[in-house]
Order: sequence, then structure tokens, then C-alpha cells
Amino acid sequence: MIQDLGAIRRGSPSRRAAVIIMFLCSVSGIARNAMGQTVQHEIHALKVTVLSTMLVGDTSGIGEWGFSALVEADGHRILVDTGARPDTVIRNAHDLHVDLSGVQEVVLTHSHWDHVDGLLALRRELMKNDPKALSIVHVSEGIFESRPAESGERNPMIAIRKEYVATGGRFVVHRFSAELIPGVWFTGPIPRVYPEHNWDGPGRVVTAAGVAEDNIPEDSSLVLNTAKGLVVVTGCGHAGIVNIVTQAAKLVNGKPIFGVVGGLHLFRATDETVDWTASKLQGFHLANLLAAHCTGIEATFRLRQDLGLTRKSAVVASVGSSLSLAAGIEAGPLAQ
Repeated sequence: MIQDLGAIRRGSPSRRAAVIIMFLCSVSGIARNAMGQTVQHEIHALKVTVLSTMLVGDTSGIGEWGFSALVEADGHRILVDTGARPDTVIRNAHDLHVDLSGVQEVVLTHSHWDHVDGLLALRRELMKNDPKALSIVHVSEGIFESRPAESGERNPMIAIRKEYVATGGRFVVHRFSAELIPGVWFTGPIPRVYPEHNWDGPGRVVTAAGVAEDNIPEDSSLVLNTAKGLVVVTGCGHAGIVNIVTQAAKLVNGKPIFGVVGGLHLFRATDETVDWTASKLQGFHLANLLAAHCTGIEATFRLRQDLGLTRKSAVVASVGSSLSLAAGIEAGPLAQ
């Protein structure tokens, strides 16, 4: 090894730079083929199962104004958001025979109660059998910033943070995008390239630069690089789904979008806004839409029509519905 390092040092500056680039690519999950082209890791087995949303399409499970989904990718499992009520995700997972034991990592897309209020109950219940269960939570910078109101503090993450850390868990705060495991990317805060106003006002947030309108600056998503294209898992999509998929395409070689799962916050959007959204999404060749939570039923149907999708490829999500590479969308009984 010493001899190899010596050879590298004696080499030309371009050779030394190439070796450094190869090393950085190897530790980040990026490889290069024989032609020297960048090759990013692809997931070959993927399933995303909705564990919290409004609609329940079977006799088991409970619905709520909230969101949670379990991502299973090549043997790795990550929970995205934790629902609104303490027992929703636990009960629904039990009814669906979804085993959450062994899930160590959580992604929280943003600070709103309907995505984070299940965290503590889930952590405390699952750690009874496994101290590492849900012990790592990935969040974006800004999620802990104060949201003051006349009624008091509106950001539940400030109190949750203290109690969660007391259980032995830890938060990983991301300023930029990061590959959590091979092929699984956390976007970090989404750049607002397009003027999508997908949040409810007039909230305020206290930032390092002062008090500003709360446009949910920490809003983030999970991007999965699969052999069939990208799968994007959103929470509420407050950054705007067009901004989100734009960022996803930048992260992973501009691939088409095989699927979007989660909330798009279009339930109050005008027809014109939904049509504009669809016109932008057409450029990403979206193949499957499992629209949950705050997307809205009418908005989902309008997106289906505008994008030329079908009742099998654009579906209102229910508890237990899923998107997989093997089967596409498996809808609940009410959404089939």
C-alpha cells in the first residue's frame, strides 16, 4: 500500500486528481464504468407501503389526517414520517402484518404535527425489544426553528427533540442532500426554483436572518434510484412537487420518475394550478402516482387526466396501499 501511495505521489497532477475522485466516488456510493462514466447505485427490489393517511380501504386499520410510509429497498428499511396520533402507525402496521422491528432509521420530511407526533410513541414501543429501533432520525436544517403564534409555540419538534434524545436516539441534521444508503437519497431542503405556494399561511418562522414567512424551508423528500427510474416519497410536498422532482432529477442523473408516493398539498389548489403542475410533470415522464394525505381526491383525478395516466397508475392512497417495482401500485379496495 505504501508503494502504491508513493506511485500516486510521483504521478502527474491529473493522475493524482483522478485517484482522489475515484476515492470520493467509492465512499459516496458512486462508481465508474470502464469508459469512466459515473454510475450510481440502483435499487432492484423496492416497496413503499402507506401506514398513515386519511382513507382506509379495509375493515382493519385507522385513518387520520397524517402521513407515514415504510420504504423497503434491497433489504434496507426506512420509515418516512410517523403519522399524527401516537398509536396510528403501530396499529396499522399490526393490522397489515407489517413488521417494524429492525427499522432503525426515520426520515421526517418537515416539522408539522401530522407527520411527527407519532415519533415518540413509536420509538418507546419498539425500543422495548430493540434499543436501536428508530434510533436515528434524518431531518433538514430548519426543522427545529421556532414558529411563534399568539397561542404559543407552534413547532412540536422543539419539545419532541428533547424527549426523543432522552430515549437515546439522535437527530442527523442535513443542510444538503445526502445518500443515506446506496441508492437512497435524502434531498435536504428543496431549492424553490418554481413559485409553488404549497403551504398554508400566514405562519412565521424565526431564522438566523430574522422573522420571516414560514414557507416550511426544511421541507424534504426521499429519492430512490431504481432500475426502472426514480421513486420519490414526499410528506406534504410543501416545497412543491415540481421543485421536488426537479431536485430529484439533479441528484440522480436526470432519470424519469417511475413513481411518486405521498402528499402533494394540492387539495386547495385551483384547476389552473393543478393543470400547471401536470404540465411541468410531463417533462419527467411520471409513470405512477400514489397520492396520499393532502393531495386531494379531485386534484389526484385531474392529475391522472392531465398526465394521461390510468386508474391503475394514478390512485388515491389508502392505509396499506403500496408501490413496488415488482407489482406497480397495489391500491386499497376503495381506490381500485
